[in-house]
Amino acid sequence: QVQLVESGGGLVQAGGSLRLSCAASGSIGSRNTMGWYRQPPGKQRELVAHISSGRITVYADSVKGRFTISRDNAKNTVNLQMNSLKPEDTAVYYCNLRSEVSGFAYWGQGTQVTVSS
Repeated sequence: QVQLVESGGGLVQAGGSLRLSCAASGSIGSRNTMGWYRQPPGKQRELVAHISSGRITVYADSVKGRFTISRDNAKNTVNLQMNSLKPEDTAVYYCNLRSEVSGFAYWGQGTQVTVSS
């Protein structure tokens, strides 16, 4: 099994910054894509960004230029640096780990990010 534990959410004013972190433990494997999804109130969950084992990154158009995803394979962590936050970034943010071998995915419990105007 794989466990994902997120940290770093909170309340911030528009234009501010937050850094989310996710630590993975368990039977992780070396070939996996780690990323962040978010679910705004009343909306469906959507991709924010992900980074592959080869460090290829993908970002949602809405966060390009503002958010940066990174990973530390030695520590099995993935981070999301969020700058120039907007009220529309308000959501529950979920860490995701997907095996590049099996395709199976795991989810964290979610962390709330609230951006006030």
